[in-house]
Amino acid sequence: MSADHVTGAEGRNPHRWWILLVLCLSSLVLVVDSMALTVAVPSMTADLGASAQDTQWILDSYVLVFAGLLLTSGSLGDRFGRRKIMIIGLLLFGAASLAATVCTNPGEVIAARIAMGVGGALIMPSTLSILITVFDEEERNKAMAAWGSVSMLGLVGSPVLGGVLINHFSWHSIFFINVPVVALAILAGLLLMPESKGPWQKPDPLGAVLSAVGMTALIWWIIEIPQHGAFGTRSLVTLIIAVVSLIGFVVWENLSSAPMVPLVLFRNRNFSGGSLSLTLVQIGNGGLLLVLTQYLQFVLGYSPVKAGLAFLPLALAALIGNGAGAKLAAKAGNRPLILAGMLVMAASFALLTTVSADTGFAVPATALGLLGLGAGLAMPAAVGALMATIPPEQAGVGSALNDTIQQAGTALGIAILGSLLSSGFASEMPAGMPEQAKGSIAGALAVAGGDTGLVRTAREAFTSAMSTTFTVSAIGVLSAALLAVLLMRDRKAGTAADPQSAEGAAAEAAEGAGLAA
Repeated sequence: MSADHVTGAEGRNPHRWWILLVLCLSSLVLVVDSMALTVAVPSMTADLGASAQDTQWILDSYVLVFAGLLLTSGSLGDRFGRRKIMIIGLLLFGAASLAATVCTNPGEVIAARIAMGVGGALIMPSTLSILITVFDEEERNKAMAAWGSVSMLGLVGSPVLGGVLINHFSWHSIFFINVPVVALAILAGLLLMPESKGPWQKPDPLGAVLSAVGMTALIWWIIEIPQHGAFGTRSLVTLIIAVVSLIGFVVWENLSSAPMVPLVLFRNRNFSGGSLSLTLVQIGNGGLLLVLTQYLQFVLGYSPVKAGLAFLPLALAALIGNGAGAKLAAKAGNRPLILAGMLVMAASFALLTTVSADTGFAVPATALGLLGLGAGLAMPAAVGALMATIPPEQAGVGSALNDTIQQAGTALGIAILGSLLSSGFASEMPAGMPEQAKGSIAGALAVAGGDTGLVRTAREAFTSAMSTTFTVSAIGVLSAALLAVLLMRDRKAGTAADPQSAEGAAAEAAEGAGLAA
């Protein structure tokens, strides 16, 4: 860590809670942009004359660049300074957002979104790596809970904000709202945040290229599954590129004397168990907003703003879970909290499987409350346990590895659950229906006109398909809970908070194999 890392009398940075605010602002801008954009798509595509393919690229170009560059940007933070890389990312994200406000055609918006993806990839690993270097293990869970709470509020509040902005202004306002938040985060970061970095090591350009190509191809393959199938000619080529690149990356990182990513971290059962558990949870959670937003708008008839407000039980319960979890983790340890939280999450998905076209909002509201409570307990504890295994000098690339794994899980969840929802809806619709009506509930309602029978049939088909997707979600989260119990271990009292090297992490992993919970 650099010399300008100022610490207080207790060995802690006296500005650490202000620094946390900067990190929360930096993460918030990414969450708000992503979710608010989904509300703006209909207005934006109509104004730009965008085709369905253009719209797909507007949404996916950001995700592809973001996921592909996470590992590289994390290693850049460790090498050149995490604050420096985060501020460069914020500048790029803010400039691209400002450019998007004057775009007049789909190509310009796609270019702006690609630049925003690069900026987002530079921001995200730095926020978490700075957090774990500024806060010691005693306070880390509390900081992680606050960080997670702000992200959850952004996730729930951004569709509402998007709806309000679209109603009063144009779709350009969705991008402009990023600019003042970015400016505030940059100013606060420059004034309050210390620089931190790992020891200098040789660059790993081959590792960077292989990770970027592999992750981009993997996410692209996942995104294409609903449209082209998992093993069609086009998808198969993409999958082969992903597999070959990622295998090549793993082989090279194990052979290299200065690997970009310390794969030795996976020998630590808390890191590998936490990573696998979080991936399964993200697969289960991936399609939640996608599915429930359609239920609220097409089955219950909510407006976009009202649909956004309907997710408030999720946000409020998550805040309660985060607050309680931060206190309980210090007493009970992370593993019991992860197990309890994931079981509550699984129960919420099980409750959602009972929803029908006549259920209304009471059952989904209860389920969302349970989901928020469970996620508030489990997720900060899981991330905290995982991040505690990462040596401080590799905090950037370690947090990027965590982000990348979760990003892949989310993309896979959206692809799997979206595909299940689409195919399930089509199979539930009676034979002889128009093709547009079988394609989606939105298509069915569009062709229904005044046919109340078709509307009713479409809503029943959708809720039946929705039950199947949430069954898969429940299974995914239960599997995550089982993995967490079998693989993860809580530290013994007196164990060092942070391993000082990759070798230290490996040694702790070996020791951890014999620890009781």
